[in-house]
Amino acid sequence: MNSLKDILEPEEFEKAEKKDFSGFVKPMLATLTDDYFDDPDWIYERKLDGERCIIVLNKGECGIYSRNEKKLNNTYPELENALKDDSYSDMILDAEIVTFDGNVSSFSKLQNRLQIKNRDIALDSEVKVYLYIFDIIYYDSFELNQLSLKHRKKILKKVMNWEDPIRFVSHRNETGKSYHEEACRKGWEGIIAKDGKSNYVHSRSKKWLKFKCSKGQELVIGGFSEPEGERVGFGAMLVGYYEGDSLVYAGKVGTGFNDEFLAKWRKKFDNIESDTSPFEDFNDDNNGDYHWLKPKYVGEFGFTEWTDDNKLRHPRFLGMRDDKEPEEVVKEEPK
Repeated sequence: MNSLKDILEPEEFEKAEKKDFSGFVKPMLATLTDDYFDDPDWIYERKLDGERCIIVLNKGECGIYSRNEKKLNNTYPELENALKDDSYSDMILDAEIVTFDGNVSSFSKLQNRLQIKNRDIALDSEVKVYLYIFDIIYYDSFELNQLSLKHRKKILKKVMNWEDPIRFVSHRNETGKSYHEEACRKGWEGIIAKDGKSNYVHSRSKKWLKFKCSKGQELVIGGFSEPEGERVGFGAMLVGYYEGDSLVYAGKVGTGFNDEFLAKWRKKFDNIESDTSPFEDFNDDNNGDYHWLKPKYVGEFGFTEWTDDNKLRHPRFLGMRDDKEPEEVVKEEPK
């Protein structure tokens, strides 16, 4: 076992705070920006398109949690098995669960694992997943929030056994703009820029920034249209985001679904149908053709841009998300 005192210089070790083990903590969240930059004090990591998670290692046992504290061990048992190790000290780690389509991380492909809750079925799945760990929040009786990111990553690199499916998220220094351009050429989702001197905070921060290659965000599903022709299930989702307590309509999404998904989710939608629209501002000439839903489900959507009246242009469905509560979904705009 690596001692924290042996890993850090004395002045950095003094910033670590001895604390009782807490278990799950809320993750630090990045802020979207389109102001790309180079900075010698910042680091730049690949943005992986997967499921964010908090890993809790305690007395040789492993807990895998979504960002809204749903336990994921039965969905990703191979990750739990790889992390259950009596030689590990107590730790809290920040990570992303990822699968790949070629060399590109694919949230759409990960959908085939997100819905599995049975350990045996998950282990037999053809969708192979990897855990990319990029931060450490607690180690061996010490809370690390007050240490700089660069020192936290130094600790992380030394205290884990880096064998598949467990992987370390490497980074580049200084060259944010060229790395972002490279990411977009390779078809990645983008990169994350992080202030190397920053502390870990359990909220959204401008010390972590998203440099995206294409637009996309989570949206709440508030209704659907009937299918036409030979299509099964439903035609399009009606989606929106919250402004305060109001659900604001953002448009219809009719692409990105297969027949299996359409049939399965029509049954789920029928169970939460509502007599009235959940959208504060819905206005459409075909109002009578729509089914309204209680705003229970959240999906991930890609699109080309927002229109002047805050509607999605050329949207496409990427996958369902159960790691974020509907009330948390707001329009994500560059800061």
